[in-house]
Order: sequence, then C-alpha cells, then structure tokens
Amino acid sequence: MNNKKSTNVVWQETKIKREHREKMLKQKGVVLWFTGLSGSGKSTVASLLEKSLYEMGYLTYLLDGDNLRHGLNSDLGFRSEDRTENIRRVSEVAKLFADGGIITITTFISPFKEDRSNARKLLGEDFVEVYIDCPLEVCEKRDPKGIYRKARDGEIKNFTGIDSPYEAPENPDITVKTYENTEKQCVQDIIEYLREHEIL
Repeated sequence: MNNKKSTNVVWQETKIKREHREKMLKQKGVVLWFTGLSGSGKSTVASLLEKSLYEMGYLTYLLDGDNLRHGLNSDLGFRSEDRTENIRRVSEVAKLFADGGIITITTFISPFKEDRSNARKLLGEDFVEVYIDCPLEVCEKRDPKGIYRKARDGEIKNFTGIDSPYEAPENPDITVKTYENTEKQCVQDIIEYLREHEIL
C-alpha cells in the first residue's frame, strides 16, 4: 500500500540527536513488539509492564492496536493488505518514539511473519519481539471482547485464528506463556530480559 508518492523531499538533519535525548532521559530507546492472538493477554501484560517501568523511573509509551485504529489507522480494514499497512505505519511511528529515547510498547496481533520481519528490518536492534503465547482454545474461552463468538457466528470476517491465519514467531526474542504463568510473572520475565540485555 506504501507507494512512496512523496517527491522533492530531503531529509532535514537536526542538531539534537538521539544520544542527546537518551542522555537526558537516562535510558535507551527501544520497541517491545508484543504479538499474539486476540485474548492472549497482550494489552494486559503490556499495561502492567508499562506501570512497572514507570514506577522504576522509565519513560514509556504504549501503542495499542485498538487505540490506533481510532485515529492514525481508522481508514484501514482487516484485509491482508490493510493489516500490512497497519503494521507498516505502526513501525514508522514506533521508530520515531525509539529515536526519542522512549521505551515503546506496541500491542498488535501482527499475524504475518513477513510484516513483523519488515518491522524488525526497519527498527534494527531497537526491535524486541515479545511473543504472548496462548493457545487459540484458551483465547476463545477468555474472549474478553466477545469477538470470537461473533467470528464463529460469521458476524466478523477475516478474524485472526478463525478465518485468517496467525503465523506464530519462530524465534522471538522473548516468549511469555500467559496460560501457564501469572501476568505478574510474565512482566517480571520481560524485565529480566531487558536487564540481561542491558536495555534497562
């Protein structure tokens, strides 16, 4: 969908660079890319993680999939090409946040490996893929938004896990299993990873 229609544009260099912002904030910019089925616990774990990091003195921002579809991505549907454009836009926004020195948490189903791979290519070492692992049957049982039932009844088309595929990560940076562990433990596991890799 990105046809790069902009012409006659030149990158404007600025005097304040990323290293200046990170020094001021005393932290490193990074993108924690949460992926997983609807109902897997992405938003719940992400919100708890953000709260924990805030209490530890870090500046964060949470880019939530549903929230961005109220504004930035409100013109997109759920066809494959729309999902791809959704992730492309989010990747670009997340890149800006990371450049600002902010610990950025994104919560998007992002079902296609290719789209996540493109996000990793764009973000480079700033990209940390967090797989929120939870079986479909557990997600359906939870069904916090009542959307699996609607998808099964045919009221929602192209729903991930029902009539649209979810391609699980093969080598995520972090995997947390929300069907085996508490949300608090999942958050602790992510923080431990960030510490081990000197992101925190």
